[in-house]
Amino acid sequence: MNAPLDFDARHALRAALESLPELAQKIGTDAAAREARRLLPYEGFALFRQSGLGLLRIPVEQGGLGGSLVDLFEVIATIAAHESNVAHALRIHFDQTESLRLSPRSAFNDLQVRRIVGGAIFGGASTEVGTARPGEITTALRRDGGHYRLSGRKYYSTGTAFADYARINVKDADGADASIVIPTDRPGFGVVDDWDGMGQRMTASGSLVLDNVQVFADEVTRRGNSTLVGRHCGALRQLHLVAVAAGIVRNAWADARDYVQRHGRPALHSPAPSAREDHVIQQVIGDLAAHSHAIDALVRENARVLDRSADALQAGDADAEALVLQGALATAQTQLVVSKLALHVGERMFEAGGASFTAKRYNFDRHWRNLRTIFSHNPLLHKARVIGAYHLNGETTHLTEGRVF
Repeated sequence: MNAPLDFDARHALRAALESLPELAQKIGTDAAAREARRLLPYEGFALFRQSGLGLLRIPVEQGGLGGSLVDLFEVIATIAAHESNVAHALRIHFDQTESLRLSPRSAFNDLQVRRIVGGAIFGGASTEVGTARPGEITTALRRDGGHYRLSGRKYYSTGTAFADYARINVKDADGADASIVIPTDRPGFGVVDDWDGMGQRMTASGSLVLDNVQVFADEVTRRGNSTLVGRHCGALRQLHLVAVAAGIVRNAWADARDYVQRHGRPALHSPAPSAREDHVIQQVIGDLAAHSHAIDALVRENARVLDRSADALQAGDADAEALVLQGALATAQTQLVVSKLALHVGERMFEAGGASFTAKRYNFDRHWRNLRTIFSHNPLLHKARVIGAYHLNGETTHLTEGRVF
């Protein structure tokens, strides 16, 4: 269990969470118009950095807020309800903070914690284009005296354009799996905004170019997805995407409701005197609200499951491995169901208005595009098969990889 927070710590956490709605609104100012113009949300990230919420999961005794995963995913969903790109682009940062919270103390880890407590945001990248399968790493360190040099090109460097430090998955000089953490202003380090997906356009999810970048020996650490902490963080990364989707759905149904109240007209053949009194439109808005409510409940319950596995890992409990497996299974099942509910909202919202509802000035189509992009990150049909194999035969192979479950 999380250690009880003293009064000052509880006050700091409560104050940070109470400021969240106002923060999210500020981050989301003109988000639809910025998406249409592809303006990256640098100001939104500056606001988030100032809020102190970046250290939400850092323990109080290390200078953090000591918040729960229920707190964390509500933060992500609330920000995403106003600006989904910022919420999504924080994924590596909170994966990093979770790993630091649960991993053994070391000089390397303590340095990263101090950076986060000081206000730093983490980005990074793992995936490379052109490999036989996603997740294969070819970018490798080469020795340079007592240190290293690194050249190569990564993709899906989500959030790194806004970050102070980057965690990059590489091969070490001997070919073993490793990660490095380096500042994003180091010579030879460059982020290219060449992400051309139809959704989540301003997450800066394009290329990370490494041109003979110096890497010091103490910036390298071993990497392992299959450890219990690695597996727990794999589920956390997946639920982060689902929480972003939950926020997008909140935004979609709020946009539909506001359009009806401010601009909507009943259909020509409707007996209702206004759109808000039209029974068909009322049904659509109610349907969207119910779907959003169900998604929020699923994310919240899933976060509780991951809180239990995180607490067990931190305490070294004997049942930690079983709880980590439950977290992977719960997250995969949540993602499957939420994908269906969320995409229904992204399409169904257009029933709340006529052709004018599709006008470019509203940019309502971004909600479906963003949702479809998020739920294309991992093969959902494969997840369904893996879940079925577990329930039928007890197979855990993919659930214990710590990669996409």
